[in-house]
Amino acid sequence: MAAKKEIINLSSPLGDRGINILMTGAGAPGAAGILQCLRQYSSFHIVAADANPDAVGRYLVKDFTIIPKANDPAFIDSMLAVCREKNIHVVLPLVTRELIPLSQHSKEFELAGAKLLISPAASLEIANDKTKLYQFLQWRAVAIPDFRVAETIEQFETAAKELGYPQKTICFKPSVSNGSRGFRIISNDRDEYHLLFNEKPNSVYIAYTDAIRILSSKPFPELLLSEYLPGEEYSVDCLAKKGETLLVVPRLRKKMINGISVEGEFVKEESIIQYCTRIIHELQLHGNIGIQVKASSEGQFLLLEINPRVQGTISAALGAGVNLPVLAVKQELGLPIPIGELQVKWGVKFSRYWSEVFYE
Repeated sequence: MAAKKEIINLSSPLGDRGINILMTGAGAPGAAGILQCLRQYSSFHIVAADANPDAVGRYLVKDFTIIPKANDPAFIDSMLAVCREKNIHVVLPLVTRELIPLSQHSKEFELAGAKLLISPAASLEIANDKTKLYQFLQWRAVAIPDFRVAETIEQFETAAKELGYPQKTICFKPSVSNGSRGFRIISNDRDEYHLLFNEKPNSVYIAYTDAIRILSSKPFPELLLSEYLPGEEYSVDCLAKKGETLLVVPRLRKKMINGISVEGEFVKEESIIQYCTRIIHELQLHGNIGIQVKASSEGQFLLLEINPRVQGTISAALGAGVNLPVLAVKQELGLPIPIGELQVKWGVKFSRYWSEVFYE
């Protein structure tokens, strides 16, 4: 039988006995920033968790626990045990691979007294697969980049031609992947000498012949090929409640390192706000949602991908006056959200930097 949960007094600003939050992915690049967001409220007690016993988040909180990886058969039982032992009210997962297993067991967590800040499993199955996502939105007449799908080298070559290569620049990425893994841009006009001596080794550009050679060497996962969008790129942090958006905050990505924004600006771009609102509604997403969009050659912002979870750089929004992880927790628990907490200071710019923790 589930342990009896402490009752949160919803009439008080944040509950009179405090709110216990279990945040997984304590070793993720954005974990420190998200912990900073949660620590803005003294009534929040944070339990950080990770499969790595030396995850950086361990040294940023007073309460840390080790959990199995999402593909471990013991993952769900271990998470439920932590929720009961720590009297957890809200689970905030930062790890993409944890989302679907957790969502599939949402009723068990509810019986344990813990609410999951996660979208429905059916929505996650689409959002986490780039090909399914593009097809889903295409069927619903939502504008997306021109795309093709390839599972064999012959399909890859045909798709590249149909998308206009070599006259047009194209790109490809695995349908299911984390971060920028497997993403490459194929362009016929890139100067290889310039790439060698003026760009770092992690450049995403690849020659068409090199792509064909690598993909021909062994079987490869399903790939999504699409037109390359050359314009400005935005990362959009959203707060949604069962498909309805409460807040959409676009931030221009001015500089990135390994796919992570390190410089940006919060811009009230209405076309992006309306576009992301539509996507969230079609997918019936819930909680903190990240959406990446980029401008086409015609200037239309189109979808790159969705992160159906809290994004690492979401903490930058603190500088723009909004604390999105806290808003998601308050929304989930039915706590009041003053209108002032939804006001974005547009035009704020930010830069991120590395910091350290020391331990023995």
